Amino acid sequence: MDIDDPDLYALGDPHALFAELRRRPGLHWHDEPDGPGFWALVRHEDAVTAYRGTDWLTSIRGILLGPNRRSADPAGGRMLVMTDPPRHTRLRVVLNRAFTPRMVQRMHDSLTVAVEHLVERALAAGRCDFVNDVAAPVPAVMINEMMGVPRADWERMQELTRVAFGSSDPSFRRSPSERLSKGGAHAQILAYHAKLLAERRRAPGDDLVSVLATAEVEGRPLADAEILLHCDNLIVGGNETTLHAAAGGLLALIEHPDQWAALRAEPDLLDSAVEEMLRWTSPAIHVMRTVTREHLVGGQTVRPGEQVVIWNISANRDEAVFPEPQAFHVRRSPNRHLTFGIGEHFCIGASLARMELRVLFGHLLSRVERVELVGPPERLRSNILARYRRLPVALRPR
Repeated sequence: MDIDDPDLYALGDPHALFAELRRRPGLHWHDEPDGPGFWALVRHEDAVTAYRGTDWLTSIRGILLGPNRRSADPAGGRMLVMTDPPRHTRLRVVLNRAFTPRMVQRMHDSLTVAVEHLVERALAAGRCDFVNDVAAPVPAVMINEMMGVPRADWERMQELTRVAFGSSDPSFRRSPSERLSKGGAHAQILAYHAKLLAERRRAPGDDLVSVLATAEVEGRPLADAEILLHCDNLIVGGNETTLHAAAGGLLALIEHPDQWAALRAEPDLLDSAVEEMLRWTSPAIHVMRTVTREHLVGGQTVRPGEQVVIWNISANRDEAVFPEPQAFHVRRSPNRHLTFGIGEHFCIGASLARMELRVLFGHLLSRVERVELVGPPERLRSNILARYRRLPVALRPR
């Protein structure tokens, strides 16, 4: 199994492969037949070093494995996740302005209403596809509320997000090739937000698009192209991470009934259970950086122009940090997972993702006696996202 395979789970359990790599000393160079190759960072310690290494690594040249890594990414230096300090810090300050107490409360209220509706509908039906019927709409409520997208368009944004991130899986493609399908979805997301941006420039509100439309960074307003790139990144990222953690978290509780029972008996464990779901699922499988100056990491000297890939999926199960890492424990504490990164690029939406998971699983615990699989889970074909396409379950009410 190649760790850059676009279908990471196709040939077996990648966790076994990464466990073997962690047992080997040093970093691991991974050759690519059609690419430049990269250094694989599989240990928690090395991953933390790289996440914090903004003085010897750059995000501007791309953050994901893919076929076009030799060419510059047009979003480099313009979008938060692909920007280095100090500009990254200034952009982050601007984006944080959207997370006002009023906005957070509004999102919480909308989320609570949506979760109650989704869970009650699933209970009434008896069976559901948890991924598409429950997990997917939950983050869509949050991110669309924050962006100021009208409710009538939420479903459309959710579908475009699936295609934008899921086109490595043929069932999600809307064009003959992965590249065209993904590019077309991103283009539609950008076109939609271009219209929304024009409206917010004329009449700003208290949503994130308005914040971006009226902001200045380094003494100048953000260009339309920069704002639209942020909209694309935020709505795609906001829709995807919680979806994967929710679906994978529920499956973990089904496969570990003792942990479901413990959580049912002690609802105060919900916060630690959410952190364990985030560690266990590791929704963002990897993150890439490019070396800008010679540096020693993991006993290996890396040189300018080389790329390093931080494998969150491996770091989050590092035996040196997590006792019994292949076990799912809702009581796990401390839980130093890297699902949201660490340092300068710590995920700006981490607090919202945690809130979504707490509200969703809090309501499930209050209304559901047990959850049963009624069909095989189906994974998305991807080495970017640890996601399920379908999770057919039966929810048994209390």
